[in-house]
Amino acid sequence: MGLLTHLSLLVTDLDHTLVGDDRSLEQLKQILDRYRQTYGTKIVYATGRSKTSYQELAHAKSLLAPDALIAAVGTEIYLNTATDADPEWVEQLGRNWHRDRIVAIASRFADLEPQPPAEQRPFKVSYYLSTSVVAAVIPQLQELLLHQGLAADIIYSGSRDLDILPSGGDKGQAVQFLRQRWQIDPIQTVVCGDSGNDISLFKYGQERGIIVGNAQSELRLWHELHPANYHYLAVAECADGILEGLKYFRFV
Repeated sequence: MGLLTHLSLLVTDLDHTLVGDDRSLEQLKQILDRYRQTYGTKIVYATGRSKTSYQELAHAKSLLAPDALIAAVGTEIYLNTATDADPEWVEQLGRNWHRDRIVAIASRFADLEPQPPAEQRPFKVSYYLSTSVVAAVIPQLQELLLHQGLAADIIYSGSRDLDILPSGGDKGQAVQFLRQRWQIDPIQTVVCGDSGNDISLFKYGQERGIIVGNAQSELRLWHELHPANYHYLAVAECADGILEGLKYFRFV
């Protein structure tokens, strides 16, 4: 059985998705490098890490240079080797974003523990939150933000990380922004993830989605509640799960 179509765009989370199994990572890198040379396949990393933190990981794991980096849970886009975030994306996110007011509201919640300064970004406010109080804190926080007329998205992932972002500033919207700029069809696009902050990768369009076998419970639950024949839950973990998914969708 031959390939249905060639892979034009692969978007993947980094920690515990692309990275985590060095053997399969090397195999996947070889395939993607060959696809890039043969088909012009674009590679995008979508991570919660800052650009500096990404660069440290990229050096440690000898990652392929991406065509774009989506950093800080979607709130920053860096094209190729650009030093500064994409100005059009920055302008779009900044239209109705009031960071100081959001920080002031979040400070009312004793259970929200601010993450280190390196994790705080212009369009991302980040906290640690225990799973034992998530069900109580998040609805109250959402209600307060709405009452103050603040358009923001709350993303909880990894059973501890809570990020507050501009509305429409997540990983999935960043992918839609790039895909439309590059004029790439959803059926030639694959997105890959493992945690709650990757849910947005799967929920906006009909891109082929690969959820790796070691996915966190919040992504697995979302997948169960939103079944789609263009999403695939792998058995294998990390990069090996991506390879499994690419075979399922007949891209390899």
